[in-house]
Amino acid sequence: MASAQQIDGGGTEPTVEVSNDELFKVLANRRRRFAVHLLKREERDQIAIGEMAEQIAAWENGIDMAEITGNERKRVYTALQQSHLPKMDEAGVVRFNKDRGVVEPTPALTNVDLYMDVVEGKEIPWSDYYVGLSAVAVALVGAVWLNAWPFVLLPDMAWTVAIVVAFAFSAVTHKYYTAEMKVGEPEEPPELT
Repeated sequence: MASAQQIDGGGTEPTVEVSNDELFKVLANRRRRFAVHLLKREERDQIAIGEMAEQIAAWENGIDMAEITGNERKRVYTALQQSHLPKMDEAGVVRFNKDRGVVEPTPALTNVDLYMDVVEGKEIPWSDYYVGLSAVAVALVGAVWLNAWPFVLLPDMAWTVAIVVAFAFSAVTHKYYTAEMKVGEPEEPPELT
């Protein structure tokens, strides 16, 4: 559980750190991930639960906010109010004031830099990609070092440049990909893009 310290007025103020376990519990649910994304994207001091429910309902149904029905909004609103926001408040990532109907990000949430490593279909995770690229580079260096044909046709420096370019291209591609998958950055949550 997130630690808290006593503040003036008798309430508690969450610290700026949330344990990984608590953060993973918060992010284990899609609606809570959508709430985190919305809070990080908006960069406001607070957001009304009704506004949050409308945006999350729109994302869940793949429609514009103007097209959501009262039932879709109410279903999300009720779940946020009764379950998700209290859990997020308990974890220390938001302050949920049920009486006023507002949600505020805490310093813990604003200090968390998240990105979703979404792997779809036959894609491979970036960590596996880099292991494979490293294995190919080691095999290439070994072949060049042993003067194996056809690797002797080009100078050693050309193979060195090829390896550096492969890693540089991969790093730039990975940086672009992770920027698109960062929670709170693009217009929609990463799992919807």
